[in-house]
Amino acid sequence: MTTSNATDPQQPGRFGPYGGSHLPPHLEAPMAEVAAAYESARQDPAFMDEYQVLLAKYVGRPSLLYRADRLTEHVGGARIYLKREDLNHTGSHKINHCLGEGLLARRMGKSKVIAETGAGQHGVALATAAALLGLECEIHMGAIDVAKQHPNVVRMELLGAKVVSVTTGGASLKEAVDSAFEVYAANADQYLFAIGSVVGPHPYPSMVRDFQSVVGREARAQFLAAEERLPDAAVACVGGGSNAMGLFSGFLEDPEVALYGVEPAGEGLETGRHAATMSKGTPGILHGMATRVLQDANGEPAAVHSIASGLDYPGVGPQHVFLNESGRARYVAVTDEQTLAAFTTLTRVEGIIPALESSHAVAYGMELARELGEEAAIVVNLSGRGDKDVDYVAEVLAARA
Repeated sequence: MTTSNATDPQQPGRFGPYGGSHLPPHLEAPMAEVAAAYESARQDPAFMDEYQVLLAKYVGRPSLLYRADRLTEHVGGARIYLKREDLNHTGSHKINHCLGEGLLARRMGKSKVIAETGAGQHGVALATAAALLGLECEIHMGAIDVAKQHPNVVRMELLGAKVVSVTTGGASLKEAVDSAFEVYAANADQYLFAIGSVVGPHPYPSMVRDFQSVVGREARAQFLAAEERLPDAAVACVGGGSNAMGLFSGFLEDPEVALYGVEPAGEGLETGRHAATMSKGTPGILHGMATRVLQDANGEPAAVHSIASGLDYPGVGPQHVFLNESGRARYVAVTDEQTLAAFTTLTRVEGIIPALESSHAVAYGMELARELGEEAAIVVNLSGRGDKDVDYVAEVLAARA
């Protein structure tokens, strides 16, 4: 499960100047325990075998690589393939790392898992893994997202999770992370913090990437089988960036495959109402990692906005910053309007309702397909399904009618 561009063994958790472990003293020992436990687990064939069996027999992997012929025809350009992570059990890529984190918690003798969630997909996946593995589960979620993503709140509670609505600050994903970290810090002997993306202190950016790397390995093999060559580009949405790192990991050693991460431009980069960290962020420290951060005039994490709750985060995974600065990946941004248009198009043209997060990738994938032309072929990671978003989207569209 080792991936390229992994961390420097001499500086664990570093991606060039980014990543690492920037923690208050009381969290240093718990995070070191997690890092040591993961390093042991990833080298244990029994642990990895159990994980792989769950991916196949419980999640339903491999997920489908689907050639979207009607979308391709509608767009006019490169052949568009969708990596159908929306077909996984629980409806997104999040189950891939949640099962790994749940297994790790059990291995460490923890009785509970705790996490943040934005759109609720990570929360649902972790609650599912906890139910399967006999663990208690606590999910912290911004109050704004609790209202937007009510179906996922119900799902988490039905699965036995305790959902904590966070009302401080912007009441969104960043505050949910802060709140969950506070509880974890006071109860690290009982809990494993199951971070939901390739963010946070070492080992989480590497650990979550490794558990998500199955997406890229499958996509590479499936595309070679379908086209007898590699794709011209791979496209995925980026908030923290777990689904993108999962897809990108399969192609990092293939320079002929362009990698595109798609961030939320929200209401427009010029408005300040966005969450495009790579486009507008500056180097900083956030949630225990050195990365790029959207910051206000006082150097604090800025208020951010995206129509997609799962991308509503003022930072980004440190490996993404490294890939951007090294030139291996390119990061672009699409607006809420473009995202809604892509959501509607894929739904009506292919009969596939995508998550609003994934719709960012679909929006740019359609644009890129037109640009590359009919001889090209691309893979777009459809990271999740849009069941959770349909009521909210219906309200937005009705208000604009």
